[in-house]
Amino acid sequence: MQHKGIYLGLSTLALLTLAGCGAKSSSNGGTAKYAAKQELNWTVSSELAANDIPKATDTLSFTVLQNTQEGLYRLNKAGTPKNALATSTKVTNGGKTYTFNLRKNAKWSNGQPVTAKDFVYSWQRTLAPKTASQDAFYLYQVKNAEAVNKGKKPLSSLGIKADGNYKLTVNLTKPVSYFKKLLAWPLFYPVNQKAVDKYGKAYGTTADKTVYNGPFRLTKWNGTSKSWTLAKNATYWDKSAVHLTKINEQVTESTTTSYNLFNSKKTDETLLNGQQVKNNKNNENFVKRLPTGSQRLDLNEKKVKAFKNVNVRKAFSAAIDRNQLVKDVLQDGSVASKGFVPAGMGNNPKTGEAFNQEASVNSAVSYNLKKAKQLLAKGYKESGTKSINATLSVSDTDSSKQVAEFVQSALEKLPGVKISIKTVPFVQLITQQNNGNYELTFSGWQSVFADPINFLDVFESNSSYNTTGWKNSQYDQLLDESENQDGNQPTKRWAKLVAAEKVLMNDQGTIPLYQQAQSQLLRKNVKNVVYNPAGVPYDFKLTYIAK
Repeated sequence: MQHKGIYLGLSTLALLTLAGCGAKSSSNGGTAKYAAKQELNWTVSSELAANDIPKATDTLSFTVLQNTQEGLYRLNKAGTPKNALATSTKVTNGGKTYTFNLRKNAKWSNGQPVTAKDFVYSWQRTLAPKTASQDAFYLYQVKNAEAVNKGKKPLSSLGIKADGNYKLTVNLTKPVSYFKKLLAWPLFYPVNQKAVDKYGKAYGTTADKTVYNGPFRLTKWNGTSKSWTLAKNATYWDKSAVHLTKINEQVTESTTTSYNLFNSKKTDETLLNGQQVKNNKNNENFVKRLPTGSQRLDLNEKKVKAFKNVNVRKAFSAAIDRNQLVKDVLQDGSVASKGFVPAGMGNNPKTGEAFNQEASVNSAVSYNLKKAKQLLAKGYKESGTKSINATLSVSDTDSSKQVAEFVQSALEKLPGVKISIKTVPFVQLITQQNNGNYELTFSGWQSVFADPINFLDVFESNSSYNTTGWKNSQYDQLLDESENQDGNQPTKRWAKLVAAEKVLMNDQGTIPLYQQAQSQLLRKNVKNVVYNPAGVPYDFKLTYIAK
């Protein structure tokens, strides 16, 4: 089983799923009245990369899809899947067969009904080799999905079938305890074939070349826009429960810009960095949380020969003082990483110990410049290298630049190491990372649900997200056994996941940096914001209350 967390990049940690409900605000005791104008103005820190399900890989793209599309389930405030397009579900065959009855009043924005065939078409389209979806393997737990994706079996053999318009059957290769949570994620949403056939390759490239079945429609987006609008969808089956009429979103790579817009009352929210966090801790609008996401430094072994050497990788890791990074540079409550998997991703089913505590390898995340120099000298000798001149590619946001300068300074304290910084727009950086077109880069990963596997399988040898060239057969075997052999034995499975994390860290397959806090100013009259483990609001609870 391979299911990838899909949230990449330092610039997309705190993007919102915006929706409204038509009832009184429970957070105000049911007494507050709605503002006359139900329109929000929001800032985001990167451009929208994709508006097509199989092409989305970053937080913002999936957030927009959560707003504009809908699947079988939607998570509630406790992170529990609740019926959306599904009205009932029957699980049989030892947990390997799911039968869904679908609601009959759901429509696409082109007026067509949402049917079971739309799910079949969507999943087949994602897995079709010609689609080249980077997230296709997320569906591999569905019967024949991997063979279909690799061109070894026809699309028709995929384990998803429509029995008429409103009954859907899915067959899995094995029981997957968190399958319903996956179904609440946009990759598993339906797609309208008529629209794809109409627009061809242009489908999803602009707002008007997509159809929507969710609470909002994307508008005013031409594929590269620095701003766009989410407008209430008049064809949404539950439109009476959607209170907001419009959300205007504007890209502001700099929190200085978004902060000024907020203070001038031109926006209703802003992310905060560094000194802004300190200055606003007592602000009534201040909100802070620690999403289940990790930030790391990836070393591309395919581009820089020396990075193939474990001691070189360990030297780079030991040269970075993570505590200084979070305290003196970020200054926003971020926490130094204990490993690749962050806090909040589950606890030992027998002892209750948190995964990031139990699996921590102290030497892989500790600062020791003297040791780093010794490791590098050893690595130079083993790899036949005398110096390293590499480029660090990062997005053009404030926080990315600040972290890059800190890491550059830290690594250049090592003998013979020269680091150049290259800043590029986030959407461009995603493409470069996906293509392995970098030497060093910052990558972020956020959870779809709280389980260590949601992070660990990023670095499996055959993972499309593992573009560093790092491979370890023991690591692959541990993950394979944890999912395919011990899936129904929680204690054994857990032990192998812990062991896998230790292999990754002992071999320094990647260099974890920090778990980034999300601090923002959110106007107090914006109510009922419900967050999932990734720190992203997702439910129909956001309302604008009159002051």
